[in-house]
Amino acid sequence: MIKELLGHAHIGVTATVYAHILLRLQRDAIDLLGNALRDPAEITDEPDDGDDQPPCAALVC
Repeated sequence: MIKELLGHAHIGVTATVYAHILLRLQRDAIDLLGNALRDPAEITDEPDDGDDQPPCAALVC
């Protein structure tokens, strides 16, 4: 759809130009979901660098 709206002749042009934007939007969506599921007491104004280990729901032995 984007290819058609922008008038690109080939999908490769659209994918090359806009792929990084789609990845950023995916990361933003993941961050929003993570914040929605996080304990409000843990939320800070500092950006998440992605280096923290994900929380574990249960110990697996």
